[in-house]
Amino acid sequence: MIISWNTTNACNLFCQHCYRDAGVKATDELNTKEGLALIDEIARAGFKIMIFSGGEPLLREDIFHLVEHAVKRGLRPVFGTNGMLIDQTVAEKLKKSGAAAMGISLDSADPARHDRFRGFEGAWQGAVDGMEACRRAGIPFQVHTTVVDWNYDEIEAITDFSVKVGAMAHHLFFLVPAGRGADIESESLRTERYEKLLERIMKKQGQVNIELKPTCAPQFMRIAREMGVRTRFSRGCLAGTAYCIISPVGNVQPCAYLNISAGNVREKPFSEIWKDNPMFNRLRTMEYTGGCGICQYSKICGGCRARAFFYHDDYMAEEPWCLYRTSVVGGLSSE
Repeated sequence: MIISWNTTNACNLFCQHCYRDAGVKATDELNTKEGLALIDEIARAGFKIMIFSGGEPLLREDIFHLVEHAVKRGLRPVFGTNGMLIDQTVAEKLKKSGAAAMGISLDSADPARHDRFRGFEGAWQGAVDGMEACRRAGIPFQVHTTVVDWNYDEIEAITDFSVKVGAMAHHLFFLVPAGRGADIESESLRTERYEKLLERIMKKQGQVNIELKPTCAPQFMRIAREMGVRTRFSRGCLAGTAYCIISPVGNVQPCAYLNISAGNVREKPFSEIWKDNPMFNRLRTMEYTGGCGICQYSKICGGCRARAFFYHDDYMAEEPWCLYRTSVVGGLSSE
């Protein structure tokens, strides 16, 4: 099981798609003592991988202490970061504290395009420099790319760049309209392009020796099976079933893009929220409606629950941009 803690709302960038609408630190973020207690609860709940994210997690002064505590509790600490704050000193501190891997964002092979999307000139170079610092420090890293319509044609080029710089994986996050991402909803990939890109990614997987993982595009599980591509993953959408997030102020959500609170860790222990919350238990039934409810691939795909909520106001509804539709008698159609 995987959990992500948005450790802070503070960020040194202003990305167009940010689901957290990050920038300024929230006034009531969990402090160090609360963070340590939260890590204890996460371990108690049975989670194995803990993602430190944000905002920008490296803006927290206590981040190395928190990572060390996660290691002591048997968790595998990894990061989601823009990479700009990872110089060689920071990389060495991360290595010493026990950080197992870094996920560094890179949205284009073209520095200018990446910088525009991230709202800061020099963001691309800062990310690449952060990757190099990790490589020298011996910290495995992977490249994270947000997929939108304007970088649709360069995804394979970003994968090739990831291989070139020594990344262990390239994870592709298909845009979900949440936070500032809702302002650029029109840049989301629709049905046919959504499907075609997943096919391209699965084809590319057979050509490179690093892991390619579409995220927030759970249909890749169906496509991988149809194309005979082997993957270590067993399910697409994990929201509320084997994954959740905790906001900077302690709210627990099924995923980063499904902004519905299941409770706050200041009011109830996280392990109890994870076990007993009605929303999580409903998600675990996998009793979806619409196309997802009758789809033969629902158990391995699950559809994106956050998109279902955004477009249908129901997190159990069908995924709106999935090309695949199974009727009562079966078949494939495009809507």
